[in-house]
Amino acid sequence: MNLFRLAGDMLHLVSILVLLWKIFTTNSCRGVSLKTQCLYLTVFLTRYLDLFFVFVSFYNSLMKTVFIVATASTVLLILTRARSSYEKDNDVCRVELLVVPTFLLSLVWNEYFSPTEVLWAFSIYLEAVAILPQLFMLQKTGEADSLNS
Repeated sequence: MNLFRLAGDMLHLVSILVLLWKIFTTNSCRGVSLKTQCLYLTVFLTRYLDLFFVFVSFYNSLMKTVFIVATASTVLLILTRARSSYEKDNDVCRVELLVVPTFLLSLVWNEYFSPTEVLWAFSIYLEAVAILPQLFMLQKTGEADSLNS
């Protein structure tokens, strides 16, 4: 097991769990971009398609599943429990301007042309821009919500 991969996975997992905890306990998603969360869910769903075809290790399968479920849970919490605090007027980034070019890029620039490889490449390119709706939201509001509010 690569120590750096383990550390990166654990930090990523903790960050998702802290966000879930914050939304669940405060019933608020103020300052969180639903569009960014949906883009990350798309990233994980398209990148981890091999979960159904290839078994690498228990750890690998577990982490892929946890990332998908945790991100889907975040989206679900925003859409249900914290719906009243979602700042739709501030979540203004046009995601189609991110998704379409990254998908077109994945059709052109991939290891070999197959559906799973194209979707994997798409996930890599989409992940590079998935944070932009959150940054646009932060720029528009001019403030970041603290985790303990």
